[in-house]
Amino acid sequence: MSEATAPSLFDFGAETIAGAPALLLPALGLAAGGMALIGLPLLAIEAIRLRRRGELTRRRLAGMATSAFCALPASLVQALFGGALMAVFLAASTLAPWSIPTGWATALLCLVAVDFFYYWEHRLGHRVNALWSLYHSVHHSADHFDQTIGLRISFVDFFFAPLIYLPLVLAGFHPLLVFACFGVVLAWQQWIHTELVGKLPLLDPWLNTPANHRVHHGRNDIYLDRNYGGVLILWDRLFGTYAPESEAVDYGLVEQLKSRNPLAVHFVGFRRLFAALGRARSASDALKAAFGPPEAQRGEAAKPAE
Repeated sequence: MSEATAPSLFDFGAETIAGAPALLLPALGLAAGGMALIGLPLLAIEAIRLRRRGELTRRRLAGMATSAFCALPASLVQALFGGALMAVFLAASTLAPWSIPTGWATALLCLVAVDFFYYWEHRLGHRVNALWSLYHSVHHSADHFDQTIGLRISFVDFFFAPLIYLPLVLAGFHPLLVFACFGVVLAWQQWIHTELVGKLPLLDPWLNTPANHRVHHGRNDIYLDRNYGGVLILWDRLFGTYAPESEAVDYGLVEQLKSRNPLAVHFVGFRRLFAALGRARSASDALKAAFGPPEAQRGEAAKPAE
């Protein structure tokens, strides 16, 4: 398939997979779309609740608008380069030693596998300073938590994160199925950016729920680098990164970002990374600044960015 005719990242219905159930990709697309759209009524309820509490201030509205603005360059990059990314995945699929037949059972297996890879991609985004600084810190830069935070993503994310899932294509899963499952994993995480839903005792131990994801966005010491899971929180419990919501969450970056300027939100991480590289006195120091954990760079950059 040429780049010109390759589908966009989430265009599940336009293409089919030979031998797959006709409804499989549309069903995954509808599931992803439905979960993403849940955010609209939740956002409306959040706004009403904030207004009644007197918390829908100009500062809060500015923060919410900044989050929404962040989605614009990310969407533009996806539209411009989504076909190229799909072409890479389709080319990689020709190198797979075998092809895994696409059916409902293998789609479920692929979804679990994508979720597993998401856990590690997400964990790397927190633990490798270059990835944290260049894109993932954008998502954590707000000091509040609502449905708009699901939109606060960096356009740079597109150029790094999807490549983590190439091994699934090389293992034999069809690229369209991998992208469809990836869409479901991402869409699940939209609705969990909310304070409207409290703890869910039957679901919190197994799934990434609002309570579990609030922990992930906290800068409290006990919450740092916890709950990386996409749909399943089981990976965190398995690999020792799980923490329940046990105290009020203080949202935002450890080095809190005060500015609501979208450019500052996107590029303060770049500045901090380049400053760390500039302080390096050897190749070893530079490698540590780029690939070591973010907290190793906080000593000289402790002042909040404006």
